[in-house]
Amino acid sequence: MPFVMVHNRKVYYAGDNSLEGSPVIFCHGSGGGHHHWLYQLKNLQNPVNPLAVDLPGHGRSEGDALHSVSAYRDWLHDFTQEIGIERFIPAGHSLGGAIALDYAIHYPDHTMGLILIGTGSRLRVLPAILDVLREGQVPPDFVDFLYSPAAEDELRVRGREEVAACAASVYYADLNACDRFDISSELPRISVPALILCGTDDRLTPVKYSRFLADNIPWSRIEIIEGAGHMVMLEKPDQVNSAIRAFVAELDTYSKEN
Repeated sequence: MPFVMVHNRKVYYAGDNSLEGSPVIFCHGSGGGHHHWLYQLKNLQNPVNPLAVDLPGHGRSEGDALHSVSAYRDWLHDFTQEIGIERFIPAGHSLGGAIALDYAIHYPDHTMGLILIGTGSRLRVLPAILDVLREGQVPPDFVDFLYSPAAEDELRVRGREEVAACAASVYYADLNACDRFDISSELPRISVPALILCGTDDRLTPVKYSRFLADNIPWSRIEIIEGAGHMVMLEKPDQVNSAIRAFVAELDTYSKEN
């Protein structure tokens, strides 16, 4: 569970980048942290080497939340250079998925593949939510949009605790970055295989967002996971891990053939 310095700020990431396996760097969503990838870090080793980073101003990382997806994208590149990883698979959830998408477009030589979870090429946010966050408050029903009605109560309780512990300013920066993000017309530029995952009950980034990605990324595969909401990697970790494991194994074969 090491720290590294990026832009003179201490950055925390979970995992061991010296292990064998294809490096997958997981980027969390708005207001999140590396802990959202607990089940992937624990159960995905071989053929995957999973790493999960706390973005600036999140979790245990120093600094302030950034204000655009492009800024996070370039920060991610600098982070990977600091830890000595030249090529990897960007994997992201929600805001993290936007970062991964943008990374694949702007740093194709450093991208082995792409894993997109509960995300889209365009991530508009309700103005009313941004207005409340701008005033320094988090909407009280925010957590209700994160999980499927079928999610365990424990997940909801933990989710409320996490939301309460995160400053409204961080959510505002992240969600404002999402609101200004739109690379829909650039998706055909993605030159690596992509795995797209989404829960059937995702209300923040509905299934249609994932289908649009699948229809416009040249080499992509989509899996819709029944009974999961926006936090699909926490709600249905076994299905998510199975899909990632199969994709990475197939990607290794693809890379050898190309």
